[in-house]
Amino acid sequence: MSTNAIAVPVSRGLSLGYYAQIFGKETKYEFVRMLRTRAFSLAVIGFPVMFYLLFGTSNRHNMFARYLIPSYSCMGVVSACLFGIGVSIAFDRAQGWLEVKQASPMPRLAYLFAKIIGCAAFALLIVAALVALGLTLGGVTLTAGEGLKLAGVILAGSVPFTAMGLLVALLVPPNAGPGVINLIYLPMCFASGFWMPIDYLPHWLRIMAPALPTYHLAQIALHIFGFAQAGSMLLHWEALAGFTLLMTGAAWFIFTRSEAKA
Repeated sequence: MSTNAIAVPVSRGLSLGYYAQIFGKETKYEFVRMLRTRAFSLAVIGFPVMFYLLFGTSNRHNMFARYLIPSYSCMGVVSACLFGIGVSIAFDRAQGWLEVKQASPMPRLAYLFAKIIGCAAFALLIVAALVALGLTLGGVTLTAGEGLKLAGVILAGSVPFTAMGLLVALLVPPNAGPGVINLIYLPMCFASGFWMPIDYLPHWLRIMAPALPTYHLAQIALHIFGFAQAGSMLLHWEALAGFTLLMTGAAWFIFTRSEAKA
């Protein structure tokens, strides 16, 4: 007795193109959501631009206008990552949207990937806006190479602070998220030289600054424009890499522990 073989079509659901489509759509919708959330988009892009208009364009052709382009770019990427990841995931977790995402067939990594890329895109928008303001209203002269290097540093700098935002999202209650992040974000920005050169800060802050990841990001960005303090740039990259591993490891431990209890 012979049996007829039934040809079963190979599912293309696991193909690379299938996953690329999912990641692309999730990233697109996440960026649109961030853009339409005015409390996020206007604050993240608006504050660096507003501060630059106030302090960077008051005296044209001064060095301070040039200094503020990399420093406010760093401030922008830290803000985008901490609020875009930390507050956003905390709210998704409180509203049950994170559980819906976990229960769906969508890869888990796509959810986080979309938020990271969205934050990086906002960081690039901030860099572009500050460079444009510096060239037009601030009387700043900079080369295309300096602008591209700054954009690359800001993109790389988004990685450690997305990891920090993820850890904050897992630890902080959603309603307290914005307040707690501001308590972390604002002192770090001030103590790292984002608003003024670190040499003008009190002595005790200058001593404490190297312990902050924002300081190391600022030094790398300021080095492109010739404002960094003396020292090895490799040391700053190593500090950011170590901070990233620490934040990612802590976030992974808390997440897996909470899943085991569920």
